[in-house]
Amino acid sequence: MENIGIGTRVKHASYGQGIICQIGLTGYMISFFEGGLREIERDADLEIMEIVETANNMITFEEVEDALLKILERHTDVAPVIPLGDRWKGGLMVLEPKDENLAVKEIPIETFFHKIVMMRDRLRVLEQNINSHKSLSDEEKVNLQQYITRCYGSMTSFNILFREKDDHFKGETKS
Repeated sequence: MENIGIGTRVKHASYGQGIICQIGLTGYMISFFEGGLREIERDADLEIMEIVETANNMITFEEVEDALLKILERHTDVAPVIPLGDRWKGGLMVLEPKDENLAVKEIPIETFFHKIVMMRDRLRVLEQNINSHKSLSDEEKVNLQQYITRCYGSMTSFNILFREKDDHFKGETKS
């Protein structure tokens, strides 16, 4: 009885006729005409009176996961995993001040890279908020978009850190 779906009419030896109203991992929730609502194990002896096959519109776990990640990215500070270029993994960024009395600052490249990615993602959220803002005119949206594009352009120096070209910052393009 692998292919039966919700709405299938069945007959049980003790409870009589009923309709499957929920399908669980181990059993069926069946509303029996005279026996009420009962949970019946999948391996129970059920006679199928009228079958309703399962819909083939089930979504995969990966599709659910992708949808949840998109929601989290859009509405929280959760950033997608962006791969760092292999040559930088485990690397260290060293900032050495000209003044010898000041300490050298060392930052793991992964930490710096994460901050760059977070900045890019926040710019994208800002861009989405501008585009969907109800009070801004189209002209105001375009003007604000130009500033965001210039920010992306200023950050193209950091593209060397990204493994994939699709993750690069892109500023204004020459037409």
